Amino acid sequence: MGYYIIVGAIALISGLVSSKLKSKFKHYSNLQLRNGMSGAEIAEKMLADNGITDVKVISVAGQLTDHYNPRDKTVNLSEVVYSQRNAAAAAVSAHEVGHAIQHATAYSFLQMRSKLVPVVNIASKMSMWVIMGGVALMATTKIGGTVAIIGLALYAMGTLFSLITLPVEYDASNRALAWLKAENMVTPEEYDGAEDALKWAARTYLVAALGSLATLLYFALQVFGSRR
Repeated sequence: MGYYIIVGAIALISGLVSSKLKSKFKHYSNLQLRNGMSGAEIAEKMLADNGITDVKVISVAGQLTDHYNPRDKTVNLSEVVYSQRNAAAAAVSAHEVGHAIQHATAYSFLQMRSKLVPVVNIASKMSMWVIMGGVALMATTKIGGTVAIIGLALYAMGTLFSLITLPVEYDASNRALAWLKAENMVTPEEYDGAEDALKWAARTYLVAALGSLATLLYFALQVFGSRR
């Protein structure tokens, strides 16, 4: 029952933050940039200003699908962000270039997260099954505890990934906002809009990290409490 309460609470908070994020981006999408630049143009200028010439800015389908791909060095902007000329587009495009700058400057937390990706891809698919199986076996055999602890270790890798993601995302936003302000790319009103939009985007990662940590602690208490 405790697990379902945690999952329900996390889902509720995550849904509220996601809904707020969408409303913020919708609102700031109506705040047109005085400089008239599109998200793609802002991204390309920010890359150039930081001396990055080997990263391409491309358009991808979907909404809020924006991301930086370190494997092929592309800043992927959703169709709306790529072509629109508003505060939301400026915020998102500059944020994704922030990740490209992290990559170019070997930002430590980004490197750590990249190294964890292959492990987390495997661990995330197995961890809950291993934990549940171990807990079920604990009632009948000693090996169940060992299996559950292995599952906890796998889940912990995903939690670590979520926690490391936080400084990566906040740093990218800070780089974006600093550049937008230093280069006078936006008016004070547009800057406030970009800052608010990125703040709510970061909160989605914060909720995910806290949810993962809470779930890990819950199962750790269940496993180690049963082993006494």
